[in-house]
Amino acid sequence: MKKYALVSVYDKEGIVDFAKVLQKLGYVIISTGGTFNALKEAGIKVTPIDEITGNPRDCFDGRMKTISFQIESGILFDRKNPNHIKQAKNLKVPQIDIVVCNLYPFEQKPGIETIDVGGPTMIRAAAKNYKSVRVLVDPRDYKEAFNKSRQELAAKAFYHLSFYDSQIGKYFGTEKFPEELTIPLRKTNVLRYGENPHQSGALYLIPKTNYPLGKLKHLWGRELSGTNIGDISAGLEAVMQFKESAACVIKHMSPCGIATGVDANKALYFAIEADPVSAFGGVIVLNRTMDLAAAKNVATFKNEREENIDIVAVPSVTADALELLKKVRKSMGVYTFGNIPDKRSEKWDLKYFAGAVLLQDFDDNVEKSFKDWEIVTKKKPTAKQLEQMEFGFKCVKAAKSNTVLVVDKNIPMTRGIGSGQTSRIGATRIALEQAKEYDKDGILISDSFFPFEDSVELAAKCGIGAILEQGGSVNDKASIEAADKNGIPMVFTGRRAFRH
Repeated sequence: MKKYALVSVYDKEGIVDFAKVLQKLGYVIISTGGTFNALKEAGIKVTPIDEITGNPRDCFDGRMKTISFQIESGILFDRKNPNHIKQAKNLKVPQIDIVVCNLYPFEQKPGIETIDVGGPTMIRAAAKNYKSVRVLVDPRDYKEAFNKSRQELAAKAFYHLSFYDSQIGKYFGTEKFPEELTIPLRKTNVLRYGENPHQSGALYLIPKTNYPLGKLKHLWGRELSGTNIGDISAGLEAVMQFKESAACVIKHMSPCGIATGVDANKALYFAIEADPVSAFGGVIVLNRTMDLAAAKNVATFKNEREENIDIVAVPSVTADALELLKKVRKSMGVYTFGNIPDKRSEKWDLKYFAGAVLLQDFDDNVEKSFKDWEIVTKKKPTAKQLEQMEFGFKCVKAAKSNTVLVVDKNIPMTRGIGSGQTSRIGATRIALEQAKEYDKDGILISDSFFPFEDSVELAAKCGIGAILEQGGSVNDKASIEAADKNGIPMVFTGRRAFRH
């Protein structure tokens, strides 16, 4: 039987050269529509698909071109089954051994008319019959088409179909949490390693995401590891909350220091000063351009404190700032991620566990909750204390729970962060110890309620000026009484701010 190759592609990149290769190898090329015209214009002998199917050309505005008994049978029949071979000859079914197909660009132009039907049908048939049929869905595979195994190409084809269909499902979907769900992901780069050097890792992105990680650009220094990716993301979650200039220094996906300021320079200065010991080997994330003044903070940290920063990730960096950063440390990675969007494009906050995924709402727009806060003590907080509480609540939700932190009494910056603890009193103790003398009149912020009055008593001994916590514990009365006894204003948010 003659050998046939079916070529039907939306993306024409490289297809003429590959078709020439197929022609030299003796394949009869079957093609459709625009692909047929492109190949014919290039001087390649092509058989129009309607000569094989016997159907009228491009019926129903092109919705029916490839779907037919002849085409699908030619792809699917078993080459090792004598009965199949006999039937194929009797029915004049062509032996299609190669299927080259990529799909309408639904990702770029989502809509009814860009939902491909014939293409996925051919791809699925070819992938199912991979022992006899070679299927190619990616122009990048043309050069190695005959070096890659048919099984490898089939696996890629099925992943490609799932990726494609999952976007269509999302387009049509109205349920918040559908019964069945696939999430499209595309590999952007292989990482230096995962969380540890012995773990390999790669970064995947959801198509058309506007999350800044999707626009990471490497300007200088080290390539990213999985740990770096996690830290940059955690830093973004912190600084994205602020309309004013904000900076965060991250270690182990939890902040060492968060601050806002009149510009990036001031914000970064305070974020580093919040906990310079923990900032060693950390990741800096800003929500504003890294200019020369801000870059000098990194240089000072290196030169005067003899401590290093591993990664700088910012929306953009000025040329003079980049030149300075290059001199600070050769291995320090410098990355840009473009402007931070006002609103996320993603529908869900995803958390992956081995074999399971949690889908939930993003914990955004906390400003709306401020109006619902309740002053529960006899002494009322000042306007400045309330302002610092609002800043601190955004900070506490960016840290790993359980978290208690201390915010400076005047400057919008953290002074001590006790995060990732298993006890509330333990988190409180760490935050107060880190704050040192700045706990005097500082603001204590908790991401949940105090189950006992011990944290309030400890805060009072250290001179804390005001407390913000969730409230809602059966022991709220004891905590309120402790605050009243020590003359500390306390406010309940009524909103937990856990981040696991």
